[in-house]
Amino acid sequence: MQRLMGLDVGSVTVGVAVSDLLGYTAQPIETIRIDEAKQEYGFDRIAELVKEYNPAKFVLGLPKHMNNDEGVRALASRHYGDLLVERFGIPVAYQDERLTTAQAEKILIQGNTRRENRKKYIDKLAAVLILQNYLDSHSL
Repeated sequence: MQRLMGLDVGSVTVGVAVSDLLGYTAQPIETIRIDEAKQEYGFDRIAELVKEYNPAKFVLGLPKHMNNDEGVRALASRHYGDLLVERFGIPVAYQDERLTTAQAEKILIQGNTRRENRKKYIDKLAAVLILQNYLDSHSL
């Protein structure tokens, strides 16, 4: 199996995680600053990560409402996914990301991460959770 790259796409940051080569676990990589309003999507840095990790697929978090409807943020994630396919030619899968940020926050609190430091880790941890949920639901 090839690596997968998980992305937690927000309007100002993108959390990045990658799977191991066997597709069992997701590891955090980094958080990329973006500016969605200015259409600055961090693709130069993602290109470097694609070159380094050679993912077979991107897995993007899809922020759905609790009633399963897709709102503005889900549309923004789908748009970002379309841009990734266009730019890199790598397929995109979407993973329901409901509650992953809350779950990431809880993990950081349990790990005694100071409040002011949580912002540094939350997006890439959310990317790990998105990718790990995808790996767990698609394992053989």
